Amino acid sequence: MSEKTAVLLLQMGGPDSLDAVKPFLVNLFSDRDIIRIGPSFLQPFIARLIAKKRARPVEHKYEEIGGKSPIRELTEAQAGALEEVLGDDYRCFVAMRYWKPTTVEALAAIRREGITRVIALSLYPHYSRATTGSSVNELKRVLAQAGASFDVTYVDRFYDHPRYIEALAEKIREGLDAFHPLAEVQILFSAHSLPQSFIDEGDPYLSHIEETVRLVMERFDGVIYHLAFQSRAGPVKWLEPSTEEMLEHLAAHQVKNLLMVPLSFVSDHIETLHEIDIEYAMLAHKLGYAKFRRSPSLNSSPLFIDCLADLVRKAGE
Repeated sequence: MSEKTAVLLLQMGGPDSLDAVKPFLVNLFSDRDIIRIGPSFLQPFIARLIAKKRARPVEHKYEEIGGKSPIRELTEAQAGALEEVLGDDYRCFVAMRYWKPTTVEALAAIRREGITRVIALSLYPHYSRATTGSSVNELKRVLAQAGASFDVTYVDRFYDHPRYIEALAEKIREGLDAFHPLAEVQILFSAHSLPQSFIDEGDPYLSHIEETVRLVMERFDGVIYHLAFQSRAGPVKWLEPSTEEMLEHLAAHQVKNLLMVPLSFVSDHIETLHEIDIEYAMLAHKLGYAKFRRSPSLNSSPLFIDCLADLVRKAGE
């Protein structure tokens, strides 16, 4: 067996073509770690009904950002950059929760390399049972079914890692540089929303988000900032305020220059490229903002890759 260590990057994935949108949605709505629809034996059937209803509008959004999600290429680029930083003792692999390469495919690739030691590294900085929890549960299910003898270590959060915080701050500085030096710019952090019930049941996601914001803003003394939540769906109560509500609130209070900072996303995908860059940008224009910008996503930022490398090395100690 190889003495190398496999680093398995866990990410949600995204459709790699318009034809993949519907099956991607089926996989998403079949996941009971995110949403429980009826008894478990009925959920796959209900998921197909929901996916059929939602597929066309979602396909249209992907059409507007190039016909697919870029998340696989961006995650594989992160894996390549991380492998280069870590050196010859490590090999990096990617497992997507709802699309390809699947967890089964990733583990098969690791096995083919003869590697038995695995560090499963979640690319969700803030732990939630709906994100990291779901990916880890899927990995454990696959391992159990395969009867595979891997030695697995899990890294399931890094919301307060100093290099992650500095990587975010670097991108915020890049975003602020797009404004006039004398402009009064406010920052709006936008995190993926969760049902309020998750938090009430003890999910640490919200406290992790709030701590990331606090640590980042220590580096921007005097800058006014806000936190809101995007990507709500369905009739349940979600974390508040929504990003749309906050945009309307700030416009009503005469804020003219706003920098959006995507939080809980470490690479570009539909929620940055469409929801923020197209939908929220159009709303901001209608609301009368003079300048509305988004800070760049982390993607393969060297500081961010250094953060991941540090997490891997410490997990391997």
